[in-house]
Amino acid sequence: MRKILMTVLALAAAAVPAAAISQVQTVPVQVPLISGTRLDVVASGEVTRVPDLAIISAGVQTLRPTATAAIDENAARMERVRAALKRAGIEDRDIQTSSINLNPEYVYDQNRPPRLTGYRATNTVNVKFRDLKRTGAILDALVAEGANQINGPNLTIDKPESALDEARTKAIANGRARADLYARALGMRVVRLISVSEGGGSHIPPPMPMVMMQEARAMGDASSKIDPGTQQLQVGVSMSFELQ
Repeated sequence: MRKILMTVLALAAAAVPAAAISQVQTVPVQVPLISGTRLDVVASGEVTRVPDLAIISAGVQTLRPTATAAIDENAARMERVRAALKRAGIEDRDIQTSSINLNPEYVYDQNRPPRLTGYRATNTVNVKFRDLKRTGAILDALVAEGANQINGPNLTIDKPESALDEARTKAIANGRARADLYARALGMRVVRLISVSEGGGSHIPPPMPMVMMQEARAMGDASSKIDPGTQQLQVGVSMSFELQ
């Protein structure tokens, strides 16, 4: 009986998949041995680019006595706004609805219950365009076609990866230079790089210009001019060196 039991246990162990066994195995982490002094530095690299993408928020707000009237007028005016964007060369993929709202409007008189005066409908889209020289003309066209809520533009870099790669290269060079500086100050030298990790890349945009346009075209016949300026892109790295 004992021999039969041992045979069953052996067969059960053989039936366990290798993958299941590997799941409980642990792999030791190899920590680099340091015979000298460890130096940890944090460095960053920055590059400057001219923004090539503008994002604006354009919307229509209507106030009418009934909800149906507010929605219908809002939809009609929004269609004119969309048509203006299409005539300006904006593609469908660069127009995205961000919000649609319908809210009742009340008047609050002292010692009286709230009195409903109408409904306010709002429809807002986010618009991307890459020809920044036409920003002013596009804003003016939107207002002319009924857009009475415009925010932006938010200026940014459309494809920042190549610029961030340049910033990464500068960050590594700055980290190595800083390690050499510390080593010389300590009367030592850098013998090797132990580890490096990236803290992430980021844009450092200038303050966003804000354009607010209401029902009346406050700008008159003057076209809105947008100056793109420049933006900084930054990457930070943490590096560890061995000094001797």
